[in-house]
Amino acid sequence: MRPVRSAGPQLDKLIRRDQLEAARASLQQSLPINGLLGLASCLVAIHSGHGTLGGVWFSASTAVNLLRLGLCRAPCPGLATPTDGTSSGETAARSIDWHLQLACLAALLSGLVWAFLPALCDGYTSGQTLFYLTVTCGITAGAVTHGTSFARIPICFITPPLLSAAGCLLAAGGFDRICLAATVLLYLTALIRSTIATEKTFRETSRLKYEATVLAEARKAAHASASALAEEMHQQATHDGLTGLLNRTGFTQRAEARMAASEAICLMLLDLDGFKLVNDVYGHTMGDRVLIEVARRIRSALPAECDIARLGGDEFAVVFERSRVIENPVALAERLIWTVTEPFDSFDAGRLGMSVGICQWPTESLTHLLSCADEALYAAKHAGRNHFRLFDDGLRRRLEMRRECERGLSQALAEGALKVWFQPIFGRDGRSVTSLEALVRWHHPVHGWVSPPDLIAAAAMAGLTESLLRFILEQVCTMLCALRSRNLDDLSVAMNVSPREMAQIPVDDIILARLQTLGLPTAMLEIEITEETALDIDAVQGKLLALSRAGIRVALDDFGNGYSSLASLRQLRADRVKIDRSLVTGLTEAEDKRELVQAVLGLGRALDLEVVAEGIETADDLATLQAMGCPFMQGFHLGRPQPAEDILRSLEDLADRPRPIHLHGSRPSF
Repeated sequence: MRPVRSAGPQLDKLIRRDQLEAARASLQQSLPINGLLGLASCLVAIHSGHGTLGGVWFSASTAVNLLRLGLCRAPCPGLATPTDGTSSGETAARSIDWHLQLACLAALLSGLVWAFLPALCDGYTSGQTLFYLTVTCGITAGAVTHGTSFARIPICFITPPLLSAAGCLLAAGGFDRICLAATVLLYLTALIRSTIATEKTFRETSRLKYEATVLAEARKAAHASASALAEEMHQQATHDGLTGLLNRTGFTQRAEARMAASEAICLMLLDLDGFKLVNDVYGHTMGDRVLIEVARRIRSALPAECDIARLGGDEFAVVFERSRVIENPVALAERLIWTVTEPFDSFDAGRLGMSVGICQWPTESLTHLLSCADEALYAAKHAGRNHFRLFDDGLRRRLEMRRECERGLSQALAEGALKVWFQPIFGRDGRSVTSLEALVRWHHPVHGWVSPPDLIAAAAMAGLTESLLRFILEQVCTMLCALRSRNLDDLSVAMNVSPREMAQIPVDDIILARLQTLGLPTAMLEIEITEETALDIDAVQGKLLALSRAGIRVALDDFGNGYSSLASLRQLRADRVKIDRSLVTGLTEAEDKRELVQAVLGLGRALDLEVVAEGIETADDLATLQAMGCPFMQGFHLGRPQPAEDILRSLEDLADRPRPIHLHGSRPSF
């Protein structure tokens, strides 16, 4: 049996309540047996010529039994009132102790009555001695058997009659009686030890019961808290915190669902005219109030069948199925413009306007639909304030011209115009480099620096997704070889793999084959996937599993910007999560962001995941993250992306110096 652990005061009160309840129940079962044995003893006394004495004894025994029965059935506030820390709970706990003490006194009184049993057999010297000794041993053994919950009650009952029997046997003298007296005392000792042991067992069982209950309640509360956190994170991920409208993630989900259900989709992109001036003149607080009011006006002006989103800044989006909205999109756009340009109480009328781009062409993807609507919005803004524009053939031709980058990507790859730069990731001290992230760069001869998302989209449109992946992988492997040659193989390098790459090409086979050919350890490579990849787990899970089993680490980028990543971490076999820069930027001033970041850090500790905060651009945000215990950090404030040769020189300088240094370098102008 496990020893009874020390229980807290509150737990001890609950255990004592269980002891009282069990003692009452067992006593009500044993009292009838006590009465029957008393009656048998009285009848034997009458038969042996001690009728008067037997009758007096039996009357006393019956009276005490009735008293004990009354105490068992007497109301006890402690059995009906919770024994918590309140004043009523303390009163209830005291009532339980009081009833236990009364039960002990009543048991002692009953034991004293049975201690006079030798008077019915001339001090255990008559012919009825064997009968009365047997009754005494039987009733004391029964008291111990039934009194398992609270040892003092059976001890108070059994001690007087057994001591009385031993004393009478010793007084009678004779070797046999003296040995029998010693046996009775030994029997008493054994019964006392037994009842103490059974009470310990009872208390341990009761303690385990309450601890299990507390654990179950704690698990239930933790589950409720986790569900609430997940719901909050989902709300944060799909809705704009300022206006309450859908954000870009939520809008993407709704729009794609509508496109899956119907081909006749209309998308409207709305952009405020003159909002920057409002911010500059009246301040960002007023700007936020204006955005909230604009969101309210847009919502009230549109049919309920429309989904409305704030995509960021002063840009809004509306999507609906044309079959479910009777009003013409042009009429809707005019009404929206009129609604937004109504005077505001906070500043001069006419200061704020709105431009609208409309696309209702059937398209194969939301990305294409957004590109078309964005082209229409650009044309509307170019026409002046408070205009709308429908996407038409003219805009389609211009959009095609703007996709020169896509057509020039193949030549850029062939001529080596693309570059891979590397940005360091730092430890908690913000000074020691722990790993690198590879970032692809392209300086277009006409359009200048092309951002990585645009580059990946261009590769997809040009059918060069696999070629781009192989190019980036080759540059990363070159960096890994350089690190090994400089005894820096404790550093790993992360490369981003887009959702399209992960879904459409054998990423796992390509990467593993190249590492094996070059003899590079898999532990030096890390794959970063975005949350969008997590939305289609079935398409990528097998590839990620193969990479993970080979020893390549998997990191989930942009974490905290959506819901699916929270539910899919283990399925994606992620070793690391990177907190989205939207939660890190301005962290010091935003309490809600700090709470979410702290939640992600706690989740990382609970699931044994490394957590990286990206997008650190100020010393204040860095200090806040360090105070919160963030283990890994990345951002322009710590170190900018640099060409391979520059980052290698910086790493060598760092290795040669007694103290780590910050890595800073040039970066593209986008």
